[in-house]
Amino acid sequence: MQERILGALQAHFGHAHFRPGQEAVIGHLLADRSAAAVFPTGGGKSICYQLPALLLPGVTLVVSPLIALMKDQIDALSERGIAARRLDSTLNAEEYREVMEQLRDGRLRLLYVAPERFNNERFREAIARVRVSLFAVDEAHCISEWGHNFRPDYLKLAGFARQIGAERVLALTATATPPVLEDIRRVFDIAPECAVRTGFYRPNLELRSSVVSTAQRDAALLGMLQERPPGPAIVYVTLQKTAELLAEKLAAAGWPARAYHAGMQDEARAGVQEWFMGSDRAVVVATIAFGMGVDKANIRYVYHYNPPKSLENYAQEIGRAGRDGEPSICHLLFCPDDLNVLENFIYGDTPGAGALHSLLHDLFGREAEFDLSLYELAARHDIRPLVLRTLLTYLELDGLLEGGTPFYSQYKFKPLLGSKAILERFEGERRAFLGALFKQAQKGRTWLSLDADAASAALQCPRERVVRALDWLGDQGMLELQAAGVRHRYTRRRLPDDIDALAAALHQRMARREAGELQRLRQVCEMAALEGCRTALLAAHFGEMLAAPCGHCSGCLEPAQPLPEREPRAIPPGLADQLAPLLAEKAAALDSARAIARFLCGISSPGLSRAKLGGHPLFGRLAEVPFGRVVAWVEESGLGS
Repeated sequence: MQERILGALQAHFGHAHFRPGQEAVIGHLLADRSAAAVFPTGGGKSICYQLPALLLPGVTLVVSPLIALMKDQIDALSERGIAARRLDSTLNAEEYREVMEQLRDGRLRLLYVAPERFNNERFREAIARVRVSLFAVDEAHCISEWGHNFRPDYLKLAGFARQIGAERVLALTATATPPVLEDIRRVFDIAPECAVRTGFYRPNLELRSSVVSTAQRDAALLGMLQERPPGPAIVYVTLQKTAELLAEKLAAAGWPARAYHAGMQDEARAGVQEWFMGSDRAVVVATIAFGMGVDKANIRYVYHYNPPKSLENYAQEIGRAGRDGEPSICHLLFCPDDLNVLENFIYGDTPGAGALHSLLHDLFGREAEFDLSLYELAARHDIRPLVLRTLLTYLELDGLLEGGTPFYSQYKFKPLLGSKAILERFEGERRAFLGALFKQAQKGRTWLSLDADAASAALQCPRERVVRALDWLGDQGMLELQAAGVRHRYTRRRLPDDIDALAAALHQRMARREAGELQRLRQVCEMAALEGCRTALLAAHFGEMLAAPCGHCSGCLEPAQPLPEREPRAIPPGLADQLAPLLAEKAAALDSARAIARFLCGISSPGLSRAKLGGHPLFGRLAEVPFGRVVAWVEESGLGS
């Protein structure tokens, strides 16, 4: 068996030896056992499913949230002659059909999908008819709601793996603490001896930190860039606006710097990434949107201009440095005043008790089968969309609801031929149907809009026929088609015994998540102020105990810097009087102490957006005051009662 595995490694990937942990994981899988691989960033996790995919019958299904990573891996596999494809939102109908045909015919060895794909009933039915030898879950720490990057769709993956008859599971992650790994093992039924964790410590990384004030930080960063030998660098920031402003400052000081964040157009982001990959001096100032799937071996520096929100995020971000094994510096510029922004992100995710109560009464007051817009539901109950999806997932896992395939409620199309020219290509009933369908569309300046449900009712035909007709015309180049207005189908399986008790339980659960996120942020502060080896602390966080201090981190080389208190910000006198008229006018949106505090701290929410409060002069008035202090002030002032 070992000769067979090594032979496949050499023949298909050109490697004579495995990296640490790889052979053990592959051995478990080929012995018909599920496994977990916890390797550091850049530790070679992908070989653990790519190589077994070539040795096992059937298909290997790879679940990953990273479209860029899927594309990169599929391109590399295709160059090696390995049949691999992906299903994601960027494929058109013809490309989707081609992938599914290759899957059914047994021509694919690997199929990459996003976790959301399993919400599609047609896909679940299709994949259940195929032999899935290996179900590989990348970024598996997302399964744990107590981890640093919980994603609600991950909670349902273990159930889907069982439903489609997957023969074995592989869970992969770079950032699982021991409790999160236990969660992963429990959910996917992985034996303790099949969970392989390699060493977290990388001796070529120097973990440095400096405590700075807001006024000192720019000069400190420029000084470090100037003093150190040039090399590719990533500067991580929290906000998109900061990325833009700091990149401009660095460029004005003569550094080849560009911004990168999720608010940029795809083409612009791709251009920055390509520029960075080809340069030996480039500096990218980025939010955490940058880095996933960026496989650049010679990144010499990773700077944190703003603190990361957890040690897991920190480990993932510094893990992009020095993958070539050469010395690299990871420098955290810790400014205590930055903590307000990070805390506010956390506080903004916790819905109020009233919001949860109204949400549950809304959901369970509907017919047994219903569909909804997450955007509209989030606005109605003032719950952020990702949090709303989490709550709906909880209700599914508790057997109260069952999710169906999402669908688009609105279609826009722009004819590329005249309607007469299109209809002339058809005869009889098809021609009459399309003519009637076109009459259902509302004309705009350039585009025509169509409500698929309304058209289906008017034409007395299945909704699927309307959608198939539009898709086909788009595939044939007769019109340009855009879909919008995603709606999610649900079936009520049972009513809760006590809605009020369920609302209270969900509120407690969300409060525990908030407390966990705040604790993760405190761990970052503790690392920045640690008297002792930072590397050893980080390794221990991930379950590895170093035999001795690393000798080259800030904790080993310098005296500890005490963290100063955040600069106190006073709540201006008279603010309560200024608020009073607004609270009377917008009582529905500002109905609790937390809602008022979110408004004053500048934390956006669907309810505040719906009430058009984001542009109010008092929105964000206390953005520099810790959220807890603002909540206490609101309660003491009698404003939130």
